[in-house]
Amino acid sequence: MTRRIIQLFTGMLLYGIAIAMIVRAGIGIAPWDVFGQGVAMKTGISFGLAAVVIGAVVLLAWIPLRQKPGIGTLCNVLLVGPAADLGLWLIPADLPFWGRLLLFAGGLLLLGTASGLYIGARFGAGPRDGLMTGIHKRTGWPIWVGRTMVEVTVLGIGWLLGGNVGVGTVLFAVLIGPICGWTIPLFRVPERTKPEPLESAEEATSPPVPR
Repeated sequence: MTRRIIQLFTGMLLYGIAIAMIVRAGIGIAPWDVFGQGVAMKTGISFGLAAVVIGAVVLLAWIPLRQKPGIGTLCNVLLVGPAADLGLWLIPADLPFWGRLLLFAGGLLLLGTASGLYIGARFGAGPRDGLMTGIHKRTGWPIWVGRTMVEVTVLGIGWLLGGNVGVGTVLFAVLIGPICGWTIPLFRVPERTKPEPLESAEEATSPPVPR
């Protein structure tokens, strides 16, 4: 349990910092972050607060889908946004182009690692991932269909609101899956197996019966 809790909170912190790195790179961000950035630009609130609000709204959508949030789900809603704001405060916005490319690559790798940490802790999926699995369970559609529909929708809305869509958005969509496919099994905390029942004294001492 100690390892799981450390993984969860470390993953949440690094996830927010990774998002900030990708945002500061300025070459395009993930669909949900395009949406969050657009909301932040139109409302005047911080990017991190927009992420918290959007996460909370998405979590409400779990109710008709009959999804049950875990501790990791709630931590994702409450902690990733502030961690992203911290990263945006720490990372300068006026880096040269080569520096922004390195920042994007590092942010993408860090986000994949952070995903492996928090998902591998087995405290529940984030609100956006749970939305995809909930749609799959309720409709029977393949997960990629529900995910594509939702992410294309939020991407379009975010772009119309002024969010940053670019080559980085495409790279994120193509690369984040394979990266997480490697990091999630790597950091997954094994489930505790039940001990085998002890043999009775008679079974332990009697010779095996031929079959």
